[in-house]
Amino acid sequence: MVAHTTSRPGMGMAGTGMSGESSMQSGEAHQHSEGIVARTIEEQTAKLPSDVFLWAAGLSIAGSLCLKLSGKPHDALFVGQWAPTFLILGLYNKIVKVAGSDRVSAGTHKMAS
Repeated sequence: MVAHTTSRPGMGMAGTGMSGESSMQSGEAHQHSEGIVARTIEEQTAKLPSDVFLWAAGLSIAGSLCLKLSGKPHDALFVGQWAPTFLILGLYNKIVKVAGSDRVSAGTHKMAS
């Protein structure tokens, strides 16, 4: 008789709740840790709510429209081009919050205690 086992997601490594993939990602994260400048920037940008970047992009678009309607097309283009930059910064902010370098240092501190 052959024993039948079922596998469930996230139940790799003998039921510890850590899959082999997550332990590999953790090891990879330790190998590719950020420098002091990137870590400092991540710490500061993670404090900002994502709404700040969305509002900044919206205001840039509205400001560009106002400038265009007031007959200043070059200024309108200049201000309008800020919107994608704000949205990319917002995306960076979100990535830092979810998977920033603090995930490595936080895991290291937990292992040490």
